[in-house]
Amino acid sequence: MIALSRPKLSWFALKTAVGEHLYHSRERKKVRMIIRNFFLTLAAGAYLSIPAHASNFSLDAESGSVWVDRADVRIPGDSGSPFSMADDLSADDPQAYIRLRGTWEINERHEITALWAPLTTDFAGSFDRPILFDGTLFAAGRPTTGSYRFNSYRLSYRYNFITQENLKLGLGLTAKVRDAEIALQQGSLSESDSNVGIVPLINFKLDWRIAPQWHLLVDGDALGASQGHAIDVGVGLQFMATDNLGLRLGYRILDGGADNDDVYTYARFHYAMAGVTWRF
Repeated sequence: MIALSRPKLSWFALKTAVGEHLYHSRERKKVRMIIRNFFLTLAAGAYLSIPAHASNFSLDAESGSVWVDRADVRIPGDSGSPFSMADDLSADDPQAYIRLRGTWEINERHEITALWAPLTTDFAGSFDRPILFDGTLFAAGRPTTGSYRFNSYRLSYRYNFITQENLKLGLGLTAKVRDAEIALQQGSLSESDSNVGIVPLINFKLDWRIAPQWHLLVDGDALGASQGHAIDVGVGLQFMATDNLGLRLGYRILDGGADNDDVYTYARFHYAMAGVTWRF
């Protein structure tokens, strides 16, 4: 077990690092301000446009099984050892999960939703080669455990530009708060890398009534760029037991990651889901 310590920063490097930290802090504040003002503007405009009797709310609970298909890691992105938590170690899956969503249907055109989607997967096994992870060297052949946390909290606005009797199609914007951590442990030796940030995504939803009590639902958030991508899409068949109670079964995929000098991580998860939606 060898722990590699990072070299001490010179005074110039320290000033540079502090300056970069302050710069990125200001940039994050600008992003948060832009997202906040965007949603406040949309909410104010939508609120002023609705009749007083039109608003209604719904709560949605989703659960089932989730299993990992991919969990590739290299930290730092330019000097760490590449490894797969899914292939080099073994995932403790499938495992149960839960998601909760609240929706304010302001009127037939405007909707605001809030999503709570925690996700943590545990791994165990041993590496067949030494792994340098975030400055710490993990030996080959030693019992190793790991965890991959990817909690997500989202606030979305969606505009339904098709609102027919049997079809509703909407598009909007999501502000996603990503709470992620990757951790490894060998006995008393441990290392982790965590990150909390705000990610803008495109939100969409299709609600197609294919029979009097049956709906085909496709919904999600997605966005891609050269530095990475994020995809969270669910497809389900919903049965309306009553006018206010819907039951559904379906499939969801969560895929995404980032590639830069600080971090290289890409993961893919599959969900077998069951959900219930209650309107009130």
